[in-house]
Amino acid sequence: MRDWLDREYPAIEARAKAEGAAIAWVDQCGLRSDASPPGRSRAPQDRTPIMRVSGKRLRVNVMSAVASRGALWFTVFTERFTATVFTTFLDRTARQADRKVHVIADRHPVHRSKAIRAWLEANTERIELHLMPGYSPELNPDELLNADLKRNVNASRARNVDRLAHETRRFLRRRQRQPHLVLSYFRAPHVRYAIM
Repeated sequence: MRDWLDREYPAIEARAKAEGAAIAWVDQCGLRSDASPPGRSRAPQDRTPIMRVSGKRLRVNVMSAVASRGALWFTVFTERFTATVFTTFLDRTARQADRKVHVIADRHPVHRSKAIRAWLEANTERIELHLMPGYSPELNPDELLNADLKRNVNASRARNVDRLAHETRRFLRRRQRQPHLVLSYFRAPHVRYAIM
């Protein structure tokens, strides 16, 4: 981890500056209706609040990327996280950024797969992937977006997968229009090094 902070990340940052490229921190997470608390409620004094939930097991997955200048890119999907999902996301991120993007991600098996390596070789002028040290999610500012998402989207109240996906997209679109909040993820003490 010390090598990443002292040597690897500063080299990535210097290359991105020289190329006029963006640096995007990527992560994926899942929202599950059976793993989230039902949220806040109110009840008259001396009465226990009753929260109605569907009891269904619903799940949506999110892949997102944040940049220290306030940009946020995301996709919401219900299938498994695969190389196809990842390359589609990377392609769209490069198009929306409208310049080369240095993507920093964890060491998930999909990120290290042969399919991803082949796709990256064919797209070197648009995307470059850098892997963070293993077991160090605290170095990724996108983890703070995931925590924000899980705090604000109440999965247990969703009645179906479409509704849960809709609420997730709605929250992430709102964050896209609030770059000052995306910037705030980079102000946490453990990720301040990532401000470019």
